[in-house]
Amino acid sequence: MTVFLLFFALVTVMGFLASRWRRADDAQHLHEWGLGGRSFGTWITWFLLGGDLYTAYTFIAVPAAVYGTGAAGFFAVPYTIIAYPLVFLFLPRLWSVSRVHGYVTPADFVRGRYGSRGLSVAVALTGILATMPYVALQLVGIQAVLDVLGVGGTGNWFLQDLPLFVAFGVLAAYTYSSGLRAPALIAFVKDALVYIVILVAVIYIPIRLGGYGHIFDAAAHKFTPDPVTHKSPGSLITGPAGQWSYATLAFGSALALFMYPHSVTGVLAAKSRNTVRRNMAILPTYSLMLGLLALLGFMAIAAGVSRGETNFNAQLAVPRLFADMFPSWFTGVAFAAIGVGALVPAAIMSIAAANLFTRNVYKEFLKPDATPADETRVAKIASLLVKVGALAFVLVMDKQAAINMQLLGGVWILQTAVALVAGLFTRWFHRWALLAGWAVGMVYGTWRAYGVASPATKHFGGSAAKIPVIGEIGYIGLTGFVLNVLVAVVLTLVLRALKAPEGTDETSRADYSAEAGDEAVKQAPQPTMAH
Repeated sequence: MTVFLLFFALVTVMGFLASRWRRADDAQHLHEWGLGGRSFGTWITWFLLGGDLYTAYTFIAVPAAVYGTGAAGFFAVPYTIIAYPLVFLFLPRLWSVSRVHGYVTPADFVRGRYGSRGLSVAVALTGILATMPYVALQLVGIQAVLDVLGVGGTGNWFLQDLPLFVAFGVLAAYTYSSGLRAPALIAFVKDALVYIVILVAVIYIPIRLGGYGHIFDAAAHKFTPDPVTHKSPGSLITGPAGQWSYATLAFGSALALFMYPHSVTGVLAAKSRNTVRRNMAILPTYSLMLGLLALLGFMAIAAGVSRGETNFNAQLAVPRLFADMFPSWFTGVAFAAIGVGALVPAAIMSIAAANLFTRNVYKEFLKPDATPADETRVAKIASLLVKVGALAFVLVMDKQAAINMQLLGGVWILQTAVALVAGLFTRWFHRWALLAGWAVGMVYGTWRAYGVASPATKHFGGSAAKIPVIGEIGYIGLTGFVLNVLVAVVLTLVLRALKAPEGTDETSRADYSAEAGDEAVKQAPQPTMAH
């Protein structure tokens, strides 16, 4: 507990000092508070994106999935490997056009590219909806650590959740004062802790447990079908029946990863186009870490962390493994890695959601003449409200509901990919067709997810269902995405034939390959014939 609190105090101090780190020339502009002044170099961006994408819930959920279902839990490893070559193709283009036109959010780009307020607000609201349960899950990660630490349990709800209130208050305060600079600075500590803990764990724990041979034997025994019922909680190797589900989930998740607002926020904070390109090349090192992290699920099986409990919560597998295997002081380090690993992404996510609300709802519909200072003030307040909503979600609703909503959020955010990614390469799609495709994907994904049951819940119990026509079980989000594309293509052909108004595109071809500094030329007063 002492070690855990020391690290928590350290990152708290760093969070407040971050406002003085790389001090802004004018802190009243949203791109200073919400994007760190677009000034982060290669290594800061690498730590920021690593801290953003590989969260505390990753630390908890990936090994928990491996612990509970076996091979299926490893889907996170191939999906992060697939993602980076894909986004290498379009994220530099998004950075360039955003830098030239001062875009702060992906919905800003959609608004400028298609001249459509409706499509822009659809992308913005989808991003906010998908982000809220993601923030809540970071608090769930902290809760899992606090449960194993034995904090709470007094029977008094306030005292039991007091540590979570404290963590929330600290997170809210330094995010409000320092903006994106706070998680960028804290990410150095978070990522260093994560790497140290995982490298020690994959060496030290197998020594304690008798080697990897014994660990895999224990996992194989757990997933051996019962001789009487012929049922098994999972499998050590993905069987034929699960391969469509595994592959479509991995591919769909790879497409969705950089559609999340917090991922885009980390990219737009980079200082140059080459910074983005370099990061897409070196970020796969985190996938190596993720593969090692997933093995902790098998180690938890071999260590017997459930202690014979019939309804054991798999989310506690890794915290209990650390508490059982490590000396108490290093258990504090490991728990600090998870705790700090929750604060960094939660801060970035709340900032990203606040940017979306401020730029694409408040300024677009409520106060079009808002000044930069107005935008920054509203964004700060909105980031607080996002965190309050996430905290209420965790305290009022069941943890399983937060998990289910995060799965549904992945289905939703994937539906924004058509408008965003296609727009970076072509203006062929019609804005109304893209909006209709988005609506079809959202409705289909929500409807099919509602019908998925699990042992823990009747609805929204998973993200896999039968794929129409093919008949195999696959990822609902990817099926919705395919329907989204089909509707957008067909309606674009129809609307073009009807000569429906297409909206004004404020971007030009050169904007998509611009480097830092080119925006000064673009935004400077242009000479006229009179001059």
